[in-house]
Amino acid sequence: MSEAVHAMFSDIAARYDRANAILSLGIHHLWRKATVKASGARPGMRVLDCATGTGDLAIEFAKAVGGAVGGAVGVPVGGAVGDPVGGAVGVQALVLGTDFNADMLQYAPQKSAAKGLNIQFEVADAMNLPYEDDRFDIASISFGIRNVDDPMTALKSMARVVKSGGKVVVLEFGQPTGVFGKLYRWYSKNIIPVIGTMITGHREAYDYLPRTAAKFPAGEKFVGLMLQSGVFSDVQARPLTGGIAWLYVGTVA
Repeated sequence: MSEAVHAMFSDIAARYDRANAILSLGIHHLWRKATVKASGARPGMRVLDCATGTGDLAIEFAKAVGGAVGGAVGVPVGGAVGDPVGGAVGVQALVLGTDFNADMLQYAPQKSAAKGLNIQFEVADAMNLPYEDDRFDIASISFGIRNVDDPMTALKSMARVVKSGGKVVVLEFGQPTGVFGKLYRWYSKNIIPVIGTMITGHREAYDYLPRTAAKFPAGEKFVGLMLQSGVFSDVQARPLTGGIAWLYVGTVA
Protein backbone atom coordinates (compact mmCIF):
# COMPACT_ATOMS: atom_id res chain seq x y z
CA MET A 1 0.00 0.00 0.00
CA SER A 2 1.41 3.39 -0.95
CA GLU A 3 1.96 6.03 1.72
CA ALA A 4 -0.77 8.17 0.14
CA VAL A 5 -3.34 5.37 0.37
CA HIS A 6 -2.18 4.54 3.89
CA ALA A 7 -2.70 8.17 4.94
CA MET A 8 -6.10 8.25 3.24
CA PHE A 9 -7.38 5.30 5.26
CA SER A 10 -5.98 6.86 8.44
CA ASP A 11 -7.94 10.03 7.71
CA ILE A 12 -11.29 8.25 7.26
CA ALA A 13 -10.84 5.55 9.93
CA ALA A 14 -13.09 7.15 12.56
CA ARG A 15 -16.06 7.37 10.19
CA TYR A 16 -15.29 4.39 7.96
CA ASP A 17 -17.96 2.08 9.41
CA ARG A 18 -20.69 4.67 9.20
CA ALA A 19 -19.85 5.47 5.59
CA ASN A 20 -19.83 1.78 4.66
CA ALA A 21 -23.23 1.16 6.22
CA ILE A 22 -24.85 4.09 4.44
CA LEU A 23 -23.20 3.70 1.03
CA SER A 24 -23.84 -0.05 0.80
CA LEU A 25 -27.33 0.16 2.33
CA GLY A 26 -26.13 -2.49 4.77
CA ILE A 27 -25.60 -5.11 2.05
CA HIS A 28 -21.91 -5.46 2.93
CA HIS A 29 -22.94 -7.40 6.04
CA LEU A 30 -24.66 -10.00 3.85
CA TRP A 31 -21.55 -10.26 1.67
CA ARG A 32 -19.40 -11.02 4.70
CA LYS A 33 -21.80 -13.69 5.92
CA ALA A 34 -21.65 -15.27 2.45
CA THR A 35 -17.84 -15.17 2.61
CA VAL A 36 -17.71 -17.02 5.91
CA LYS A 37 -20.18 -19.62 4.68
CA ALA A 38 -18.24 -20.20 1.44
CA SER A 39 -14.99 -20.64 3.38
CA GLY A 40 -16.33 -23.72 5.16
CA ALA A 41 -15.44 -22.25 8.56
CA ARG A 42 -16.33 -24.61 11.41
CA PRO A 43 -15.92 -24.52 15.20
CA GLY A 44 -12.31 -24.93 16.28
CA MET A 45 -10.72 -23.66 13.07
CA ARG A 46 -7.97 -21.07 12.84
CA VAL A 47 -8.61 -18.03 10.67
CA LEU A 48 -6.40 -15.16 9.52
CA ASP A 49 -8.27 -12.11 8.22
CA CYS A 50 -5.96 -9.78 6.30
CA ALA A 51 -6.75 -6.09 5.70
CA THR A 52 -9.33 -6.52 8.44
CA GLY A 53 -9.82 -2.75 8.82
CA THR A 54 -12.16 -2.24 11.75
CA GLY A 55 -12.66 -6.00 12.12
CA ASP A 56 -16.03 -6.75 10.54
CA LEU A 57 -15.05 -9.95 8.70
CA ALA A 58 -12.95 -11.19 11.61
CA ILE A 59 -16.02 -10.79 13.81
CA GLU A 60 -18.12 -12.89 11.41
CA PHE A 61 -15.46 -15.60 11.40
CA ALA A 62 -15.29 -15.61 15.20
CA LYS A 63 -19.01 -16.31 15.34
CA ALA A 64 -18.48 -19.32 13.10
CA VAL A 65 -15.36 -20.90 14.60
CA GLY A 66 -16.05 -20.12 18.27
CA GLY A 67 -14.93 -16.82 19.63
CA ALA A 68 -16.88 -16.16 22.81
CA VAL A 69 -15.03 -14.38 25.59
CA GLY A 70 -14.02 -16.93 28.17
CA GLY A 71 -13.19 -19.54 25.59
CA ALA A 72 -9.58 -18.39 25.40
CA VAL A 73 -9.74 -18.03 21.64
CA GLY A 74 -6.28 -18.21 20.17
CA VAL A 75 -4.64 -19.81 23.20
CA PRO A 76 -3.76 -23.46 22.56
CA VAL A 77 -4.33 -25.75 25.52
CA GLY A 78 -0.99 -26.30 27.17
CA GLY A 79 0.82 -24.14 24.63
CA ALA A 80 1.45 -20.61 23.47
CA VAL A 81 -0.20 -18.53 20.81
CA GLY A 82 1.46 -19.28 17.50
CA ASP A 83 1.75 -23.07 17.77
CA PRO A 84 1.31 -24.59 14.30
CA VAL A 85 -2.06 -25.98 13.32
CA GLY A 86 -2.21 -29.54 14.53
CA GLY A 87 0.86 -28.97 16.69
CA ALA A 88 -0.95 -29.39 20.01
CA VAL A 89 -3.76 -31.62 21.12
CA GLY A 90 -6.82 -29.62 22.04
CA VAL A 91 -5.82 -26.45 20.18
CA GLN A 92 -8.73 -24.04 20.36
CA ALA A 93 -10.11 -21.77 17.70
CA LEU A 94 -8.12 -18.72 16.69
CA VAL A 95 -9.27 -15.64 14.81
CA LEU A 96 -6.49 -13.19 14.04
CA GLY A 97 -7.25 -9.94 12.24
CA THR A 98 -4.39 -8.00 10.66
CA ASP A 99 -4.11 -4.71 8.84
CA PHE A 100 -1.29 -2.57 7.52
CA ASN A 101 -2.97 0.53 8.93
CA ALA A 102 -2.89 0.85 12.72
CA ASP A 103 -5.37 3.74 12.68
CA MET A 104 -8.04 1.54 11.08
CA LEU A 105 -7.18 -1.40 13.33
CA GLN A 106 -7.54 0.54 16.58
CA TYR A 107 -11.35 0.35 16.39
CA ALA A 108 -11.50 -3.44 15.97
CA PRO A 109 -10.81 -4.68 19.53
CA GLN A 110 -13.58 -2.58 21.06
CA LYS A 111 -16.07 -3.72 18.40
CA SER A 112 -15.29 -7.39 18.93
CA ALA A 113 -15.34 -7.08 22.72
CA ALA A 114 -18.74 -5.37 22.58
CA LYS A 115 -20.07 -8.47 20.80
CA GLY A 116 -18.58 -10.78 23.42
CA LEU A 117 -15.87 -12.04 21.08
CA ASN A 118 -12.19 -12.57 21.81
CA ILE A 119 -10.24 -11.83 18.63
CA GLN A 120 -6.57 -11.00 18.29
CA PHE A 121 -5.57 -8.01 16.17
CA GLU A 122 -2.09 -7.19 14.92
CA VAL A 123 -0.49 -4.80 12.45
CA ALA A 124 0.84 -6.83 9.51
CA ASP A 125 1.37 -6.52 5.76
CA ALA A 126 -0.62 -9.01 3.66
CA MET A 127 2.27 -9.23 1.21
CA ASN A 128 4.72 -10.28 3.93
CA LEU A 129 2.82 -12.03 6.68
CA PRO A 130 4.98 -12.66 9.79
CA TYR A 131 3.48 -16.08 10.55
CA GLU A 132 4.79 -19.62 10.16
CA ASP A 133 3.77 -21.90 7.32
CA ASP A 134 0.58 -23.97 7.68
CA ARG A 135 -0.64 -22.13 10.76
CA PHE A 136 -4.22 -21.42 9.62
CA ASP A 137 -7.16 -23.28 8.14
CA ILE A 138 -8.46 -20.17 6.36
CA ALA A 139 -7.00 -16.84 5.27
CA SER A 140 -9.32 -14.10 4.07
CA ILE A 141 -9.24 -10.58 2.72
CA SER A 142 -12.28 -8.40 2.01
CA PHE A 143 -12.14 -5.24 -0.10
CA GLY A 144 -8.41 -5.04 0.44
CA ILE A 145 -6.68 -7.05 -2.28
CA ARG A 146 -7.00 -4.19 -4.78
CA ASN A 147 -5.22 -1.85 -2.37
CA VAL A 148 -2.02 -3.89 -1.99
CA ASP A 149 0.95 -3.07 -4.20
CA ASP A 150 1.11 -6.60 -5.66
CA PRO A 151 -2.02 -8.81 -5.39
CA MET A 152 -0.09 -11.88 -6.59
CA THR A 153 2.43 -11.53 -3.77
CA ALA A 154 -0.38 -11.14 -1.25
CA LEU A 155 -2.14 -14.27 -2.52
CA LYS A 156 1.07 -16.30 -2.21
CA SER A 157 1.72 -14.92 1.25
CA MET A 158 -1.77 -15.84 2.41
CA ALA A 159 -1.56 -19.32 0.90
CA ARG A 160 1.78 -19.95 2.59
CA VAL A 161 0.34 -19.60 6.07
CA VAL A 162 -2.66 -21.84 5.27
CA LYS A 163 -2.28 -25.61 5.50
CA SER A 164 -2.72 -27.78 2.41
CA GLY A 165 -6.40 -28.18 1.58
CA GLY A 166 -7.29 -25.01 3.47
CA LYS A 167 -8.94 -21.99 1.90
CA VAL A 168 -7.91 -18.52 0.83
CA VAL A 169 -11.05 -16.41 0.49
CA VAL A 170 -11.19 -13.06 -1.30
CA LEU A 171 -14.16 -10.68 -1.29
CA GLU A 172 -13.73 -7.77 -3.65
CA PHE A 173 -15.69 -5.33 -5.79
CA GLY A 174 -16.57 -6.20 -9.38
CA GLN A 175 -18.02 -4.44 -12.39
CA PRO A 176 -21.69 -5.29 -12.96
CA THR A 177 -22.93 -5.18 -16.56
CA GLY A 178 -26.13 -4.33 -18.42
CA VAL A 179 -28.70 -1.82 -17.22
CA PHE A 180 -27.91 -2.60 -13.58
CA GLY A 181 -24.24 -1.95 -14.30
CA LYS A 182 -25.01 1.45 -15.79
CA LEU A 183 -27.04 2.42 -12.72
CA TYR A 184 -24.30 1.22 -10.41
CA ARG A 185 -21.60 3.14 -12.29
CA TRP A 186 -23.72 6.30 -12.12
CA TYR A 187 -24.18 5.75 -8.39
CA SER A 188 -20.44 5.15 -7.91
CA LYS A 189 -19.43 8.24 -9.86
CA ASN A 190 -22.06 10.72 -8.66
CA ILE A 191 -23.41 9.59 -5.29
CA ILE A 192 -20.63 7.74 -3.47
CA PRO A 193 -18.14 10.67 -3.56
CA VAL A 194 -20.78 13.16 -2.38
CA ILE A 195 -22.11 11.08 0.51
CA GLY A 196 -18.64 9.82 1.43
CA THR A 197 -17.38 13.40 1.63
CA MET A 198 -20.37 14.45 3.76
CA ILE A 199 -19.71 11.66 6.26
CA THR A 200 -15.91 11.67 6.40
CA GLY A 201 -14.89 15.07 5.03
CA HIS A 202 -12.49 13.30 2.66
CA ARG A 203 -13.47 13.65 -1.01
CA GLU A 204 -10.29 12.06 -2.37
CA ALA A 205 -10.97 8.79 -0.56
CA TYR A 206 -14.41 8.40 -2.08
CA ASP A 207 -13.14 9.25 -5.54
CA TYR A 208 -10.36 6.68 -5.09
CA LEU A 209 -12.51 3.78 -3.89
CA PRO A 210 -14.95 3.65 -6.86
CA ARG A 211 -12.13 4.33 -9.32
CA THR A 212 -9.99 1.42 -8.13
CA ALA A 213 -13.01 -0.88 -7.95
CA ALA A 214 -13.85 -0.10 -11.57
CA LYS A 215 -10.33 -0.91 -12.76
CA PHE A 216 -9.56 -4.00 -10.70
CA PRO A 217 -9.78 -7.33 -12.59
CA ALA A 218 -12.94 -9.15 -11.56
CA GLY A 219 -14.60 -12.48 -12.25
CA GLU A 220 -12.66 -14.78 -14.57
CA LYS A 221 -9.79 -12.30 -14.77
CA PHE A 222 -9.14 -12.54 -11.05
CA VAL A 223 -9.66 -16.31 -11.12
CA GLY A 224 -6.91 -16.39 -13.74
CA LEU A 225 -4.64 -14.36 -11.46
CA MET A 226 -5.23 -16.77 -8.58
CA LEU A 227 -4.48 -19.80 -10.75
CA GLN A 228 -1.40 -18.08 -12.18
CA SER A 229 0.00 -17.79 -8.66
CA GLY A 230 0.55 -21.55 -8.69
CA VAL A 231 -0.48 -22.00 -5.04
CA PHE A 232 -4.08 -23.16 -5.53
CA SER A 233 -5.35 -26.55 -6.71
CA ASP A 234 -8.82 -25.13 -7.35
CA VAL A 235 -10.47 -21.71 -7.52
CA GLN A 236 -14.20 -21.04 -7.38
CA ALA A 237 -15.86 -17.65 -7.95
CA ARG A 238 -19.35 -16.22 -7.89
CA PRO A 239 -20.85 -12.74 -8.20
CA LEU A 240 -22.81 -11.14 -5.37
CA THR A 241 -25.63 -8.62 -5.82
CA GLY A 242 -25.51 -8.60 -9.59
CA GLY A 243 -21.72 -8.45 -9.72
CA ILE A 244 -21.17 -5.43 -7.46
CA ALA A 245 -18.96 -7.77 -5.46
CA TRP A 246 -17.26 -11.08 -6.23
CA LEU A 247 -16.40 -13.92 -3.89
CA TYR A 248 -13.37 -16.10 -4.67
CA VAL A 249 -12.40 -19.27 -2.85
CA GLY A 250 -9.02 -20.88 -3.54
CA THR A 251 -8.06 -24.29 -2.19
CA VAL A 252 -4.41 -24.29 -1.16
CA ALA A 253 -2.38 -26.88 -3.07
